[in-house]
Amino acid sequence: MLIACWSVKGGSGTTVVSAALGLLLSRDAAGGALIVDLAGDVPAALGMAEPPGAGVTDWLAAADDVEVDALARLEVDAAPGVRVLPRGSVHEPPTARVEALAGALQADERPVVADCGVGPGFVAQALAAAATRSLLVVRPCYLALRRAVAAPIRPSGVVLVEERGRALSRADVEDVLGVPVRAVVEVDSTVARAVDAGLLAGRLPAELERGLKNAA
Repeated sequence: MLIACWSVKGGSGTTVVSAALGLLLSRDAAGGALIVDLAGDVPAALGMAEPPGAGVTDWLAAADDVEVDALARLEVDAAPGVRVLPRGSVHEPPTARVEALAGALQADERPVVADCGVGPGFVAQALAAAATRSLLVVRPCYLALRRAVAAPIRPSGVVLVEERGRALSRADVEDVLGVPVRAVVEVDSTVARAVDAGLLAGRLPAELERGLKNAA
């Protein structure tokens, strides 16, 4: 199972949602879970040191004789049962091997969560198109919804990051985008504190866990 999380506006919470989904899925999967970091912030969100070696973008830029099994050697441990495939050092990776990457992640026996970041770019679009679930992480914001409607890909569901005082409701978001809201996560200071303190991997906030249980 491949879950692609993406957003159309910075600050939506895509990385935290991706990391939390990976942590949740790892609990019920015998082989753990994999988080693919296309945005570059997953290690920081999980309180990890920045991985020093190559990553998924380096694999994409490699020669064709570098097989998909090389991806496993790029993974790093993040938490018990959770591994991260880091972004790597290539800023704009070539696209010729994107389909092979998507196929390898779909075929992985573990649940895989891809943090596709903002945009998404071509690589992230390909993963979102191939994903079992393509989840748009969005706040109930008019500007964000405008961008989502104009995005080149359509999500299969929405993770709504809810803020008090917003005029737009869950029903409004579903009506505008034409896809269901799969999970609602309330903006909560305990989540921000857990990320800032590097504690997300060791102590997933209850509010975040409750909000994402239906998405996982």
